[in-house]
Amino acid sequence: MLVLATIASYFSIYMTDTVGISAAAAAGIMFVATLWDAINDPVMGTIADRTNTKWGRYRPYFLFVPIIFVIASVLLFINPTGIDGIGKVIYIGGLYILLNMCTTALTMPQMAVLPAVTKNDRERNSVITLGAAFTAIAFTIGSTFTPQLTEFFGGSYIPLMVIYGIITIFCFWGLFVTSKEKYITTSEKSPFTKDLKKLFKHKEIYPLILVWCLAAVGYGFMFASSVYFMMYYIGRPDLISLYMGIISIGALFSMVVCMPIALKIFKTGQRAMLVTQFITFVFYGIAFIFGDNLIVLYVCSFIATAIGAMSNALVNILVNDTIDFIYLKEKTSLNGTIASLKGFAQKCGNTITNSGILALLAVSGYIPGAIGQQPDATMFTLNFVRFGIPAIICLVIVICMKYYPLEKYRSEIDKMKNGSID
Repeated sequence: MLVLATIASYFSIYMTDTVGISAAAAAGIMFVATLWDAINDPVMGTIADRTNTKWGRYRPYFLFVPIIFVIASVLLFINPTGIDGIGKVIYIGGLYILLNMCTTALTMPQMAVLPAVTKNDRERNSVITLGAAFTAIAFTIGSTFTPQLTEFFGGSYIPLMVIYGIITIFCFWGLFVTSKEKYITTSEKSPFTKDLKKLFKHKEIYPLILVWCLAAVGYGFMFASSVYFMMYYIGRPDLISLYMGIISIGALFSMVVCMPIALKIFKTGQRAMLVTQFITFVFYGIAFIFGDNLIVLYVCSFIATAIGAMSNALVNILVNDTIDFIYLKEKTSLNGTIASLKGFAQKCGNTITNSGILALLAVSGYIPGAIGQQPDATMFTLNFVRFGIPAIICLVIVICMKYYPLEKYRSEIDKMKNGSID
């Protein structure tokens, strides 16, 4: 997350303002890369479900993939000054695709291994909550302090990628050592399309796929648009670090403090998601209307992030609900395939986020570096992508959670996990 937070918050503006790639070309890179990333998620999930080694089904990927991930992240921030515009697009685009593929090869097994380690919801939620807390800390560092850290290293992202990469490798190696896959069935030697058919024949998963996608869009728009928003809408590039700090600390507070409280009060991920997204919708709406006032902007941004950012972790509880539901119905472990389906939905959301913001800016007439000189259409777009779109997303998620399709199976799933059904 140290690597991914830096990329999520600063890669777009790095492409347009440092490498010199146009906003339209950068949007194209993000669209192609994240769309392909979404497509290969189900492939990776079904491959993981069919992996059989002496180390387990999911754990082998934690050994070698992190090394490739680190190499790609370092090369991504080497500015190819000696090649022309098309060459830069190919170079940046190719490395970004490779980095995303490595991310998929890590996150799919990572999500799949948890329900294979424990059936206990309290243990699962504890792991997800702690993981979300550390993720939020990493995101706070990556999104808030990157300008100061790159300045310390002479304006280069490369030392950061090396440091973050070493941490990444040791984290995944630690996961390899400490995890033990106990609750999985023997994988079938059958086409992966058979697993997908088992999933998609259950209409209950379709609203969940939508929520997984929208949670990624809302979270992505919040961070990816903030640098542009402060630089051009507010016209205060000197306040970027302060503002990113506010929303990053809000995200940290959300994961460390608010999410455990929400789960304790509401008991399930579904109810916690419903209430917190409605509250977030209200504060996004206030910020959209009155956000040009810095006090209102800071307060609403912090509260909305502190309440809403947990959605990115709560969806993992919904993934575990789905894994249990499919096991109840199909009597087979499809952890990797379901995790990959969530990854597919998330990557579709990332595609919308990464290419959507840049595409909307390009259409609105965005001028790189023109602080205080942006067209009115661009100014509206900046406000809309920062607060308007996330508010709409919150409202749709609230509706989906209000009619959560797996709720009626909860008692059967609990009986299954308690031993009534092996």
